[in-house]
Amino acid sequence: MTPPSRPAPVELSLVIPLYRSGGCVEALIGRLEALAIPCSWELVLVDDGSPDDTLEQVRRRLQHTSLRGLVLRHARNYGEHAAVLTGYRHSQGAWIVNLDDDLQNPPEEALRLWRKAREEELDVVYGEYREKQHATWRNLGSRFANRTANWLLDLPERFYLSSFRCVSGPIARRVAEYQGPYPYIDGLLSQYTQRIGSLEVSHDSRYNGVSNYNLRRLVRLWLTIFTSFSIMPLRLASLLGMGLAGFGLVVIVLLLLQVLLLGSDVAGWLSIICAILIFGGLQCLLIGVMGEYLGRIFLTVSHKPQSFVRSMEAIGAPGAPVTGGSQG
Repeated sequence: MTPPSRPAPVELSLVIPLYRSGGCVEALIGRLEALAIPCSWELVLVDDGSPDDTLEQVRRRLQHTSLRGLVLRHARNYGEHAAVLTGYRHSQGAWIVNLDDDLQNPPEEALRLWRKAREEELDVVYGEYREKQHATWRNLGSRFANRTANWLLDLPERFYLSSFRCVSGPIARRVAEYQGPYPYIDGLLSQYTQRIGSLEVSHDSRYNGVSNYNLRRLVRLWLTIFTSFSIMPLRLASLLGMGLAGFGLVVIVLLLLQVLLLGSDVAGWLSIICAILIFGGLQCLLIGVMGEYLGRIFLTVSHKPQSFVRSMEAIGAPGAPVTGGSQG
């Protein structure tokens, strides 16, 4: 299939990654069609290898609407961050807002993020949810991931790093040049700018189905935050090693003093076994941290793909431009 010609630059791009979104497409595109966007804009949809009928639903719905979207399809499921980066690469907007496919990020709030970024000349504006509509375990996991990111990344202040964000086009396309197999968008953004803000936004209940994020995906995200954008874990491993070595030295000195002052004494085997288990476990942990870094380096230099776009097509009203034009 011949790729569509690239549209002219526009003011705003809406990038939406899709995965198992067949039940949400009808409502999602209906909400987008009803938006009154006071500038030229475009719609970029990235199907991240959905195993259901998401792509067919998108095609059917766009053919019966006034909108026209650029639809990209990944060859397999690469994850949300890879899908968003694919959307960034194919967007032409001076500003880019990426939002979820399940309508938990109200499309109307995307305009508020865009206005704040433009008016305050910020490179990135995150949506900070008034009240999250996620399960308790998911909220706790997200909170831990955010605390980890704020601690490890070079961010100007501590705030919630949500997946609902507005990014200036030049920054987004520079970030999209990253080709590594372990993308983390917030880590990449922190390397290019500190002009970052946040805006309180609504967070609605999921329109259909269940979240695709599970414990395994959250653990993978934590590992990416820990090992892809900071060497802090390696420094902590060094400090822990030095601390344990110092502790061992103090214990040796105390044992020597005990032998010299009180005579020889045979220590119990239980304390020895406990010490071996504790120090052995810590050694395995530290070796695992270094192994994780080495493994990721190996896969990166081996050119493990971040994503692969199987197809790209402009779908929508016949004769309509890919951009939405000026409304309102």
